[in-house]
Amino acid sequence: MLYLKYGQPGLTSRFNIDDNSRAMDGEGSRCAEELPNDLERLGPTFVKLGQLLSSRSDLLPTPYLKALQRLQDRVKPFPYTDVEFIVETELKTRISKAFSCFETEPLAAASLGQVHRAALHDGRPVVVKVQRPNITKQIEEDFAALEEIAKFLNRHTQVGERYQLQRLLEEFENTLAHELDYRREAANLVAVGNNLRNFPHIVVPAPIDDYTTHKILTMEYVEGIKVTALSPIARLDLDGGALAEELFQAYLQQILVDGVFHADPHPGNVFLTNDNRIALLDLGMVGHVTPGMQESLLRLLLAVSEGASDDAADVAVRISNPTADFDETCFRHRIAELVAEEKNTTLGEMDVGKVVLAVGRAAAETGLFVPTELSLLGKTLLQLDQVGLTLDPKFDPNESVRRNASKILNQRLKSAFTEGKVFSTLLEAKQFFGTLPTRLNKILDAVGNAELNVNVKPSETEFLIESARKVANRITTGLILAALIVGAALLMRVETAFRLFGYPGLAILCFIGAAGGGFWLVLSILWQDHTAKQKSRKRT
Repeated sequence: MLYLKYGQPGLTSRFNIDDNSRAMDGEGSRCAEELPNDLERLGPTFVKLGQLLSSRSDLLPTPYLKALQRLQDRVKPFPYTDVEFIVETELKTRISKAFSCFETEPLAAASLGQVHRAALHDGRPVVVKVQRPNITKQIEEDFAALEEIAKFLNRHTQVGERYQLQRLLEEFENTLAHELDYRREAANLVAVGNNLRNFPHIVVPAPIDDYTTHKILTMEYVEGIKVTALSPIARLDLDGGALAEELFQAYLQQILVDGVFHADPHPGNVFLTNDNRIALLDLGMVGHVTPGMQESLLRLLLAVSEGASDDAADVAVRISNPTADFDETCFRHRIAELVAEEKNTTLGEMDVGKVVLAVGRAAAETGLFVPTELSLLGKTLLQLDQVGLTLDPKFDPNESVRRNASKILNQRLKSAFTEGKVFSTLLEAKQFFGTLPTRLNKILDAVGNAELNVNVKPSETEFLIESARKVANRITTGLILAALIVGAALLMRVETAFRLFGYPGLAILCFIGAAGGGFWLVLSILWQDHTAKQKSRKRT
């Protein structure tokens, strides 16, 4: 049983989660129903966190997932007076002058803003997304408290250290900062829309630039319903398999070819239009993947779909950062078990995104830090699997990955041979071959005159030199202390007038010096070892 209490007096959320059976008792079910209301009272940051968790079936049991799904598009709206003030302030004109009509009741309300139907004076139907008032200040206050919690967990718990909660919180904060700039979302709509223009059944609404600012976003109105709201009768007239295949292809292209993808395709953001097309809404959260990471992710998806656990583990290790206590044998064993369990199952039994997230979780638990792109890919595919399951329960994502692998590779090759890249390569080749004879002559002359020098710069040279110096200093100190002890033992045989404790004084002084030096050497060794361990933990 886990209790969470935050901020407001009397506001407590209680989770009753059984990780093995995921069974829920009556009290736990009531807690699940109360959780969305608690998150709304906590503020927009926690509502957004609830939205992200609503599609994470790998983390929460079903009653909580169902309860949190309300936060996808049915958050409590804010008053129209605030909407009117924000729109008129941003556009610097009255609503009646900017729009021919503007509905006072919102179509949907989300964590960061809400959407209203409107129409331009030229007759075009649009929707206007308006940011919640004073949301930036609220988010800053929320993150100030969350950062303190994350720092405490990082310092004092294995979970915080293993999963790098502070780093994850920083990434979440950056994501929210991007979503709060609606001009960035407008640019995302244009970019993703252009990339998906060759998919006839995928729609991305275009923004209206003259009516878009930092806090309001005006875009084309797409009429339809949520995919998950389809009735069984409506599915009979729908070619769900073809739509699921095209949607999956579109996301594979976004992630593995274009490098920019819609990273929040939860059911509230995926609509079925009146002409049976898929509309992708709310592009405030997008993922960016570098060309090198694209190739690694493609190999990982192919390895999972083919059941090649060794290849999947190799890719995960190559793109991640191992810690000092990384257990590679245990990690490979867990990946082998995971891939073997999920191989050749249908979508009704398998979530591709869940498998990718499980790879990341196994990596974290064995001391391997996976890149953010892998976690974002797993979350996106997990949400996409839910949409595909609704469209066609028989759709097989494994087979789709294998079926589209060659097509994706061809697209990647074509994108690598654009006109600009070809000319750049030709110029580099011209420069290389033009200077090659001169460089060869210099090398041959140096070899003939015995002037060829090879300089090797090993990695972490300073660290190796410093370590060798510490070892040498400790050995030297030990030899000096040993000499003092031997000298003191010899001086004990020399009778002198100067005596201490009834023994020759000079010999006793040598013994005291050797004892003090030995004590100091032991303390120095222990302190340096402790400092080195602390630095190692901070680096990991």
